[in-house]
Amino acid sequence: MAYGKINNKSGVVDRVKVKFARIIISSFPLRSIRVWGLRLCGFRIGQKVYVGSGLCLTMPNSKSECILEVGDRVSIGPRVNLLLASDANWSNLNELYAPIEGRIRLEDDCWIGAGATILPNTTIGRMSIVGAGSIVTNDVPPFTVVAGNPSKIIKTIAK
Repeated sequence: MAYGKINNKSGVVDRVKVKFARIIISSFPLRSIRVWGLRLCGFRIGQKVYVGSGLCLTMPNSKSECILEVGDRVSIGPRVNLLLASDANWSNLNELYAPIEGRIRLEDDCWIGAGATILPNTTIGRMSIVGAGSIVTNDVPPFTVVAGNPSKIIKTIAK
């Protein structure tokens, strides 16, 4: 589970490192340090990546199946939510709905607008734009603009 159980195979130092990195990712004033925080979590982050302030990265603080891949020249706006894991925490709902741990892939040159939310197991295609405040529940094809809740294709970008 993302929050309900701690993976005892992870050492305390690893869990503290990831927790520290998540604080940096969310609130450190320098973009380059926020990017470094993502790398500290073990994620693959490309070159010339912009990470806006207030990034919310939902994932366990211990080892998990969560993967974040960010391509080159990706722009992540302020207050974006990247949900790599989701569960009902300590609720009995966990008996009905299995926790989700997955991956998010942001391919080269994509732009994630302010306040967007991207759910687990989603790919945002190369040169695509996710509109501000959108909730992405499915893959976004390359050269596409999506917006809304849930996000829908609103136009394609000329190549």
